[in-house]
Order: sequence, then structure tokens, then C-alpha cells
Amino acid sequence: MGIKFRLTVMNFLQYAVWGSYLTSMGSYLVGAGLASKIGLFYAMQGIVSLFMPAVIGILADRWIQAQRLLGICHGVAAAFMAGAGYYAMSAGAEVQFGLLFTLYAVSVAFYMPTIALSNSVAYSVLESNNYDTVKAFPPIRVWGTVGFICAMLLCDAAGFQTTYMQFLQCAVLGFVLGAYAFTLPACPTNRSGEKKSLVEALGLRAFTLFKQKKMALFFIFSMLLGVSLQITNGFANPFITSFRDIPEFASTFGANHANALISLSQVSETLCILLIPFCLKRFGIKNVMLMAMFAWVLRFGLFGVGNPGGGVWMFILSMIVYGVAFDFFNISGSLFVNKETDTTIRASAQGLFMIMTNGIGATIGTLGAQAVVNHFVYSQPDPAAQVAGWSTSWLVFAAYALVVALLFAMVFTYKHEPEKAQ
Repeated sequence: MGIKFRLTVMNFLQYAVWGSYLTSMGSYLVGAGLASKIGLFYAMQGIVSLFMPAVIGILADRWIQAQRLLGICHGVAAAFMAGAGYYAMSAGAEVQFGLLFTLYAVSVAFYMPTIALSNSVAYSVLESNNYDTVKAFPPIRVWGTVGFICAMLLCDAAGFQTTYMQFLQCAVLGFVLGAYAFTLPACPTNRSGEKKSLVEALGLRAFTLFKQKKMALFFIFSMLLGVSLQITNGFANPFITSFRDIPEFASTFGANHANALISLSQVSETLCILLIPFCLKRFGIKNVMLMAMFAWVLRFGLFGVGNPGGGVWMFILSMIVYGVAFDFFNISGSLFVNKETDTTIRASAQGLFMIMTNGIGATIGTLGAQAVVNHFVYSQPDPAAQVAGWSTSWLVFAAYALVVALLFAMVFTYKHEPEKAQ
């Protein structure tokens, strides 16, 4: 069995674990009477991303081989996710927020670091087998998105979207990957190398970049746009599923198969990655990031005016623009950081970019979105009024994204030189 194939299997399972519940958990929480807590569940991913990847990364660098640590983390995450599923099954309609959230939070705390760990394992194994990681890794990584999509569709087809079974699906895949990780080639640790200070190990030196106006503005806007990143993951499924309570839309495909509809977003994400090199060279980083920001406006706005009946085309268009919204911001932003920072601080700067977007920004975004949804949607007892509240909420999110885009266009300056673009 070729090493590329083995790493492809690892990436497929890595994201299939996440895709088992990420886009559908909100609908389960609504049915369990925890609709007002959706934001907290999704914010936990951002909170643990502030410190757990760095802590686990230190262990992998110094003491525990990365592939073994990957297996341990997935095993622990799967065990607590299985605990969450078992508790939800046992408690039924009497499920309590405190215990379910605690089990879920511990699981997420051990899962989130595995995203970086799986990349480290892939890079290490490819390099030890004399592969060019720049050429060899992207075709392997794209199978992670395929795994995410397959897990979403499995959850949908099996009828797990609104039940605790999505947690058990996640746990089973996590146990499989945990065991599989121990079969991967060994990744070396660096016990004899120069010891880094805690500040360096946690990537805190990168905060000195805030002394540069250009970089300070970039990171601030990264945080502001990061607010948008997890909103649709948390709330798109419960929003689309809520149309089942409206007689006009009760039998529509979209209202009954929200995950299948949302999976188009991940398909778009996969395809839009291919457009980034051309767009960066042709338009420059500022314009590419502006495309991403206005794509977020469309992503939210189309949700606000669409429906799963005659307006389902607007939902589909929203899924298509998601690829631009997500990829053009995350990948282009990462490339900008790589280009504009010194090699001695580059890894830390990438970590800071993730903290500002998926950590601080996404946490603020999910908690803020929950407050908006609670006010416009879950304060309404009537299903029709709730659907109208959803529409208002999405338009609020679209207005926020529009303000950020306009401010970015006016404040951030960067001269694009096509002849120097790579």
C-alpha cells in the first residue's frame, strides 16, 4: 500500500470525523430544547483553538511522536463524543445542557489540535520519503474535504441530522482513525535540539507584528471577518430544517435534507481552491480578500431571501459562493502572511492568523450570532414567525459582512505588482 494512499485515508477520516456533526449539530440541539445554546457549542471550537493546538504541538515536537499523539487525541476525542451520544440517548427529552456540553467540550478540545497534527504527520512522512510536499500534499488534502462531504451525506441519508446518532457516527470514525494513526510511519521528535522558550513555543512572538500598521490592520480585519466563519455551520441546518414546520415547504427536498444541500458548499470549496493562484496573480491580495468579503454578504443575504421551495435556487447560489467566501479569505490570507513575514517568525505568524480568525473571531461570531437568533427567532412561538425571524437574522449578518468589506476597502492599502506575483 503506497504511502500517499495511506495519508489520503488519514485525511479522509480526519475530516469525516468533523463532518459527522459540524453542520447538523444545531438541528439536534433545537430538538433537544437547547436552541439558545447552539452558539456556545460552536464557540467552544474557537476557544480551545486558542491554546490546545499549541500545547499538543509542543508535546509532538519534544516528547511524543506525532502519529502516536494523533492516535491518542482521536481516541480521547472519540471516547468523550461517544459519551455525549450515549448520554443524549439515555436522557432523551430530559437532556441537560451542563453534562452534554462538558462531554462535547472535552471531545472538541482533543479533536481541534488533530487538524494541525495530521498536517504535520503528512509533511513529515512525505519528506522522509523524498516527496516534494508542495506538489504532493494538496492532492492528498483535498480528500479531507471529500471525507467531510461523505460524512455529511451519510448523516443525512441515515436520518441522523436531528438525532444524537451523529455523535456516535463521529465517535466510531474517531476510534477507527485513532487506531489507524498508530500504523503510520514514525515521525521524529526533537529532544536534542535547542529548547524554545514558552513564549516562542506558543507562537506569541508573532504579536510583535502589530507594531507594523499594515500587518496590524490585516490581523484586525482577519478577526472581523473571522466572525463570519462558523455562523452557517452552526445555524444553516436548523434554519433550513425549520421550513418543515411550514405546510408550503414541509415536503420539499431542501427542508428534509439540509445536509445534502449544505454539502454543495464543501464541493464549491474544493473547486474554488483551484482559482486562487490565478486570482491572486491577476487581482492581488486586497481584491481577492474583498471578493471573499462580498461573497460572505451574498452567502448570508441569499439565505435571508431564499426558501427550499421556489427560492431554493438562492440557497444553491449561496452554497456556490461559499467556496469563494471561505477559500479566498483563509488560503489567500495565509499566503499573505507567508509573504509578508520574516522566516524566523513565519510559523508563529500563521498561528496568530489562525488565532485571530478561527479563535477570537469565530468565537465572537458564534456567540454574537446566537444572540441575534435568540432575539429574532427563538423568542417567537409561531413557526411562521420563526422563519421570518431567520430571514431577518441572515440579513443582519449580511449587513455586518458588508460593513466590514467597505471598511477594508477604504482602510487597507496594498500595492499589487502582477509581475512579482507568484
